[in-house]
Amino acid sequence: MSAADRVSPAPTGQDLQPLRIMFVHAHPDDESSKGAATMARYVDQGAEVMVVTCTDGSRGDIQNPGMEQAPHPKRDMAGARRLEMAEAARVLGVQQRWLGFVDSGLPEGDPLPALPDGCFALQPLEVASAPLVRLMRSFRPHVVVAYDENGGYPHPDHIMAHRVAVEAYHAAGDPAQYPGTGAAWQPSKLYYDCGLGLERMRALRDAGRAEGLEVIGLEWIDSWLASKAEPLHLPTAKIECGEWFSRRDEALKAHRTQIDPNGFFFAFPDELQRRVWPYEEFVLMHSRVPAPIQETDLFTGLR
Repeated sequence: MSAADRVSPAPTGQDLQPLRIMFVHAHPDDESSKGAATMARYVDQGAEVMVVTCTDGSRGDIQNPGMEQAPHPKRDMAGARRLEMAEAARVLGVQQRWLGFVDSGLPEGDPLPALPDGCFALQPLEVASAPLVRLMRSFRPHVVVAYDENGGYPHPDHIMAHRVAVEAYHAAGDPAQYPGTGAAWQPSKLYYDCGLGLERMRALRDAGRAEGLEVIGLEWIDSWLASKAEPLHLPTAKIECGEWFSRRDEALKAHRTQIDPNGFFFAFPDELQRRVWPYEEFVLMHSRVPAPIQETDLFTGLR
């Protein structure tokens, strides 16, 4: 993306106090595994942070062996995940809103089965985007963070979350689009999350191995790095947030049906992560304010 593509004339008349940032995620728990330490950092620094959760997570499987016999998620997975999401939001200090769509599930098999009728990934784009446009116009974020075109990984809900976030980012400032969803508001910057960066995973793997740590999944990281194609986008923003890794981990553990507290997410000790790679990374995809090629703050150009 050229500088000309990234920078267009800055909007006028925006109230920049406090600064506001919106993260758009597909399911409850995605917010805690992607950018959560950055969220916590900005909350503590006085910004308003909103997490938008597109679906109810109702088709998620229980991923934590310790929850396999829990009655609530077996009876009502969506209800259990709402409670988990509320606790994660409390830990991070963020506002959280639901778009209200039904989880599409992850199709498996050969051939892949059709997606369920009425699910999020099958909604017409304008239907799925309208509630997000409404939220953008009411919350008035200066910055929006979304997934890349592949959804971070190719889950149908992640890909749809990407499409909806990009549509709403560009449409929210145009009063002719999505009438009846509030007064127009134009966010100034759009980022994609770069959570599983190659450089990060390589640095953590090498440090863990050099220090002789018994780390879950080191061999998996080896094979993943060996097979990983070039990423769709290289990071342009590196946010130092190691101080907030413990909050991130606590928020992750709040999603008890989805996150094994003894699993891969917690394989590398926080102390090692803070020393070796105390960052979360993002790529700037569009900006209406001047921004340098490399950033250390998602609000660069807005402060």
